[in-house]
Amino acid sequence: MADILTLVFRTLMSKTNLKNDCQITPPSPESCGTLVLGDNSISRSLLLLAAVTAAETGMNVIFFTSTQIQSLPLSLQKCIPSLRPEILKKIKFCYPCRMEELLQQVASLHEFMSVAPPSLIIVDRLEGYLCSPVGGITSGFYPGEQSCAAHLAALLCDSAAFLTRLLKQRSSCAAPCSFIASFQSKVDTGQAGGEASAIDPILDVLDRYFQVRCTLDQDKSYEAVAAGLQEVWHIFVSGTGTAQSCCMKDNKGRLNIDQEWQLLIFPDSQMEFKLV
Repeated sequence: MADILTLVFRTLMSKTNLKNDCQITPPSPESCGTLVLGDNSISRSLLLLAAVTAAETGMNVIFFTSTQIQSLPLSLQKCIPSLRPEILKKIKFCYPCRMEELLQQVASLHEFMSVAPPSLIIVDRLEGYLCSPVGGITSGFYPGEQSCAAHLAALLCDSAAFLTRLLKQRSSCAAPCSFIASFQSKVDTGQAGGEASAIDPILDVLDRYFQVRCTLDQDKSYEAVAAGLQEVWHIFVSGTGTAQSCCMKDNKGRLNIDQEWQLLIFPDSQMEFKLV
C-alpha cells in the first residue's frame, strides 16, 4: 500500500526537506499490493513502521512473520517514543512457520467477518516461506517455488479484494484493504533506480501481482560515511497503484509511481527520510 509507506516517509521526513508537492491523495477504490525488495532488517523496520502508522490512522492490521517479535526495534522506539498500547492492539501478529501454514492463515482471513476486518495485510520475509529447510538449515527454494509464489500472491489479492468489499459494506467511506510483503532476492537485481539488471524468476512472478515495488539500496559511498551517519539507504518507489497527485497516468488510466527517497540512520538509531 504505497499510501501507507509514503505516510511513513512523510511523518519522519527531514524538516529541511519538506515539499509542498508531496501530498497523499485519497486511496484508490481498489486494493493495492506493495513489494518491499531488499535488506531484511531495513525492510522489517519499514513493515513495522507501516503497521504502526496504519494502526494510528484507525486501521486494523494483520502481520505475518515466521520469527517472533518480542519488542520493537530500537530505531522504531526512537521514531515513536510515545506509542500507546491501544495502537498495538490493532495489530495482530501471526507466526506461521511454513508456506502451508501461511497459505492456510491467509485463506482464513474471511473469519474476520464477525470482528473488525483488517485494512492492511503484511507478510514479512516472503523468501523464507519459499525456502526448504533440511535439518534446520535452509537448503534452497522449494521445487515449484514460482507456482507457490504465484499461489500466495494471488491469494493475497483475492483476500484483500474480499476484505475491501466487507469493509465497504460496513462503511461506504472505508479505505480498501491492501497488502505489503518483503522479499530479498537471491539474484543481483541492480537496485539503482529500482530496475532489475538480472532476472529473478520468483520476483518476475511477484511483479505480476504487486502493483508497487519499493526497492532498498544501501549507499556505501565516502560521502555517506563522512556525514557521520550510521547508514544511508536509497528507496526507489515504482510501479502502478495509489500514488501522489504529482504522478502521471499511463495509457490504462492508472497512476504511475516513480519516486526516490533517502533513509538516514544516525548513530543513535534515529531514522529520518528525505525526498530526493
